[in-house]
Amino acid sequence: MNDIGEFTLLVALAIALYGCVAYVMAVRGNRIDLYLSADKTPVIVWVCVVISSAALWRGFITNDFSLQYVWAYSNKELDTFYKLASFWGGQKGSLLFWTLLLTTYMCVVYFQNRKKNIRLMPYAMAIMLVIIIFFLVLLNFSTNPFERIPLPPEDGRGLNPLLQNYWMVIHPPTLYLGYVGFTVPFAFAMAALISKNLDDGWIRLTRKWTLLAWFFLCMGNLFGASWAYVELGWGGYWAWDPVENAAFMPLLIATAFLHSIQIQEKKDMMKVWNMSLVLLTFVMTIFGTFITRSGLIQSVHTFDEATLGYYFLAFLAVIIVICVALILKRLPLLKSKNELDSFLSREASFLINNLVLLGIGFATFWGTIFPIISEAVRGVKITVGPPFYNQVNVPIGLVLLALIGIGPVIAWRRATWANLRKNFQVPVIIALITAGVLFPIVPLTGRSEIFTYVTFILCAFVMACILREFLNGAKARMGLEDGGSFVSELGTLTWRNKRRYGGYIVHIGMVLIFAGIAGSQSYSIHDQKHMKIGESFKLRDYTITYEKLTAVEATSVKTRVIAQVGVYKDNKRVWTGRPEKEFYKGQNQPVSEVDVRSTIVEDIYIILADFNEDESATLKVYLNPMVSWLWTGGWVIAFGTMVCMWPDRLEQRRRLERMKKQQAIFAPAQE
Repeated sequence: MNDIGEFTLLVALAIALYGCVAYVMAVRGNRIDLYLSADKTPVIVWVCVVISSAALWRGFITNDFSLQYVWAYSNKELDTFYKLASFWGGQKGSLLFWTLLLTTYMCVVYFQNRKKNIRLMPYAMAIMLVIIIFFLVLLNFSTNPFERIPLPPEDGRGLNPLLQNYWMVIHPPTLYLGYVGFTVPFAFAMAALISKNLDDGWIRLTRKWTLLAWFFLCMGNLFGASWAYVELGWGGYWAWDPVENAAFMPLLIATAFLHSIQIQEKKDMMKVWNMSLVLLTFVMTIFGTFITRSGLIQSVHTFDEATLGYYFLAFLAVIIVICVALILKRLPLLKSKNELDSFLSREASFLINNLVLLGIGFATFWGTIFPIISEAVRGVKITVGPPFYNQVNVPIGLVLLALIGIGPVIAWRRATWANLRKNFQVPVIIALITAGVLFPIVPLTGRSEIFTYVTFILCAFVMACILREFLNGAKARMGLEDGGSFVSELGTLTWRNKRRYGGYIVHIGMVLIFAGIAGSQSYSIHDQKHMKIGESFKLRDYTITYEKLTAVEATSVKTRVIAQVGVYKDNKRVWTGRPEKEFYKGQNQPVSEVDVRSTIVEDIYIILADFNEDESATLKVYLNPMVSWLWTGGWVIAFGTMVCMWPDRLEQRRRLERMKKQQAIFAPAQE
């Protein structure tokens, strides 16, 4: 099976090369025979990659330690759940997994569009095959996952204990689904540039693909934050780590793109801008892979054998040069037919939204690459920490939060003062009431607390804007002859306007995330005590009592040391925490497993920092307010995205009519 897995990777590379060349020659030379031949290659390449992936998975399941990759990331005692996840635990397997997802996306696009969109499909398929070829070249000639060990050992080295967490099993595939998903809109954007079909057809074709990739990348970032929160044992969930930043930047740019394409669809404006955004989003996904595999930046997220940086840097440079050249060449065809009518309009608010998102993206990018630049110029690596990002991005983020409420409500073209008063009078009043209620409660002792105070006020304003839209829409439907109850009409309103109201639901999720971040970052407190059994200490309203220490041999390679901690409030026991340290055979450092009690108000977060032979222990306890709002906001975003993506019958009918017109145009040429 290992030989078959290695061989099918070579076959996939050969077929992908042929398919790419055949597609281009077919469309350039109007060769239907070549087109029909090339049209079989996406499925063949996918089948080859699936066989290769299955062979590697088999190696993990059967403990085939003759494979160097299996030996490095698995052992006999590893749970099957984590053996399956070990596939993407290292560089070689993660690149194969990336290729598997990319070929799967390509096949779905192929079956969706092979009988339509015939102006764009050959170029789009060729571009996706070029990207697949790059990864297949790496897998075949630089980082082969089927590399053998001449004398196979009896057992493997095992998976990094930090990765043996359910969130780490879910987080990388979700993130990769987002990264890889942006290849589809990139391929069709490039196809539109090459073929000169620069109307908004490629945007309609790829909008849901972009939304799907955005959804997975958003969830991947949140799952990663959850993993960091429960596994790394530092009391937080986001550290502005370079690899975290690498996953955050394409999310920002894709968000800008999803907003600005509405202006192109509605007003036929910002064609150059939208084309640049979609290409930049893909470029940033490749930049993210460069960060994790270059070895230039140290992070808990980077791969140990990060040696492919120069390959990705070269690939990145080629993509940027080609994209810029194509946009410059097609500038005359990308001219907008309309202009911005007024600063007080939805178009203007979306444009400002774009600039704010790109501002956050640029600040994050600069902070990420600055250590590399400083080392290259001065020979000293200057690390950029959270204070820089918080100082720059927090004020910009507050502007973004305000625009979440303003943008969808303000009128298109030109908003009158009467329109502004009608739409924003109630939200502004609610924001002022919130400011008055919170003023005596929230301490305004520093910059961070002031920003938190402003965040809560803006959250109230934005939530009022969004809920007002739902309320007015449902009331209008209730006034119709066949109007039903408020709840039923609210559901009908959302279902019949999925794109609009699904977007509002996503915005509600964002408000919850902003509130959760503000509360948890500004009002978190912690304390650390070295305690003997029976001793206690106070933390805000809670009494923390250290009760006992227990050692448990979980498996032949893992020993757990568990502290039992009683948490009391008003002399009543509210929770029993059991933080622990896990010791793995062959690992020098133990792994901390925190215990968390999460409520809508706050999290009690306990870490067993250290212990001694006399059973005394060092406990670190955090009280983190409103962290659960962050995770709840993520699930609200997931629900809103699903609403936006749900098939719309009216949209499907319009698409069918466009297809019929397209076929009518091409019918004479085919005859």
